[in-house]
Amino acid sequence: MAQLLFETDEQRFNRCYQHAHGYHRRAGLLVAQTQSASLVFNVAAIAVECYLIALCSLHGNMPFNHNYRSLLTSAEEKTMFSDTLRSNILALDTIFGICSLDDYHHGTPDSDDKQRILSICDDLDALISNEQQRLREQAI
Repeated sequence: MAQLLFETDEQRFNRCYQHAHGYHRRAGLLVAQTQSASLVFNVAAIAVECYLIALCSLHGNMPFNHNYRSLLTSAEEKTMFSDTLRSNILALDTIFGICSLDDYHHGTPDSDDKQRILSICDDLDALISNEQQRLREQAI
């Protein structure tokens, strides 16, 4: 655990990107196993958080909070998000009720939510791949 306190942005990126892929893959396997929308959604939600942390780490710009809004805000300082991806990510805080401790609730994800969060995972994975390519081209 002590090594996580001192990891570099590159180490954090690699760790979180690997975790994001693992959770993303697992969510896909749960779909294939016809598991509940809620289970798929919750596993994919972890992937989304890991993808966003990886993206922030890629640019060395970590927020103090790890709710979706804070992660997205930090990531947007260096990366362009489509309006659709941005609004879909922000909607996750609403589903989880994260923005309010006084009125916390956890909604019950349905099949539309399941499809939307899997699409978010796909879009974030593609976005990170594009960002990595862009950074490599800038380094040349």
